[in-house]
Amino acid sequence: MRNEVVENVADRMQVAPSLIRRLREGKVGLVERLSMDKQQVALYSAEEVLAQATRGNVILRGWGATCLLRPVQHVVRVRVTRPLEKRVDWLMDHLGTDDRDAAEAEVKRSDAAHAARMNAQFGVTRGDPLLYDMVLNTDRVSVDSCVAQIVALAARPEFAETDASRAVLAGLALSAKVRAALKANESTSDVDVHIDSRDGRTVLSGIVLNETERMETERVATTVVGTGHVDNQLRLMSITRRFTHSKT
Repeated sequence: MRNEVVENVADRMQVAPSLIRRLREGKVGLVERLSMDKQQVALYSAEEVLAQATRGNVILRGWGATCLLRPVQHVVRVRVTRPLEKRVDWLMDHLGTDDRDAAEAEVKRSDAAHAARMNAQFGVTRGDPLLYDMVLNTDRVSVDSCVAQIVALAARPEFAETDASRAVLAGLALSAKVRAALKANESTSDVDVHIDSRDGRTVLSGIVLNETERMETERVATTVVGTGHVDNQLRLMSITRRFTHSKT
């Protein structure tokens, strides 16, 4: 899955899919970049990736899936790569161009854009082998051999799908859905709280500005999770005299 994620996120934000693609590839102009809510894109993308993952029997490419699905034991995380010069050769052939410098610049620009997004969203270094269960270099390993290695790894007992691993994934997906719903609602769009969902129940914790924000956050979460399944542990911000004085 890749294009489906683009289309669903774009539909949710009511923008053209091409804009989401350009944003991910670092190709948007200054005006578009300033007008886009990057947090909104990140939250809706996470919601979509986790929703697709819960379907099972799916391959997700990109979108931070490696980091988003890291807590799920049955998910196999694989990086497939090749040397820069081979990637440039492929791009030149794909574009039908003999301008090697331009092709190389495009590959490096794309890499930099993806690395910046991964670091900003997850605080990780793109390509770090510790993010993956397996790293394959197609300069030395054939595509058929790569497929065989991935299939073999997925069949190992360490990656067996269990009730516990499915529950973890379901909890992550539900939390992402609640977080996206809070962002989409005008009264809670700036709320930043912790959301922990397990066994169909969601716990809200953290600090909100006032009682209205506290109740609104619970209300929006309840529309996603269902009545009786939200545990509101949100606390109100305490404003001391010293803080009040500093604001005057």
